[in-house]
Amino acid sequence: MTYGKQPLVKERKKIAYVEQRQDIDLSFPIDVFGVVLFGTYPHLKIFQRPGKKEKKFATECLEKVGLAEFADRQISELSGGQLQRVFIARALAQKAEWILLDEPFAGIDATSERIIIQLLKNLRDEGKSIVIVHHDLHKVNEYFDEVILLNKELVASGPVERTYTISNMEKTYGNDITQMLNNGGAGFAV
Repeated sequence: MTYGKQPLVKERKKIAYVEQRQDIDLSFPIDVFGVVLFGTYPHLKIFQRPGKKEKKFATECLEKVGLAEFADRQISELSGGQLQRVFIARALAQKAEWILLDEPFAGIDATSERIIIQLLKNLRDEGKSIVIVHHDLHKVNEYFDEVILLNKELVASGPVERTYTISNMEKTYGNDITQMLNNGGAGFAV
């Protein structure tokens, strides 16, 4: 598989993955700074430990997500939204060009969701490519620039205003989805 003109194996350092919160062992004894510092490891030589430069960069990444004051806190002490921001900081510490997030808003409060979506939009504006797996169809128009609809195969992809249509949603989810979403105010393009 290739990304651009290079084999994926050569490009994978440019890709960071932020897993679902439920996939994380919160009992693991690590602090917030340690999690973010792990993001620097892909750019180190084998058996090399992070030095001053990596530690400074990890701190900068925590500052970018607004959590520098939580650096010494154990990850088990964080709220869901704070934890997601820590994992985004780890992705930034990887110096990734692409950030893949798997259900980043699952199990977090509305305020944290707004903070995270604004953070992701800022990263997009800085040139990062953000890919989010998301199932809350009511927020598609508000949150995303482009959408990919899948149902065992590609149904449609492109700008939200062109792709997020009644026709494409029915191809993706079946006919019943239209009434359900219209009742909930999903705001389809016609």
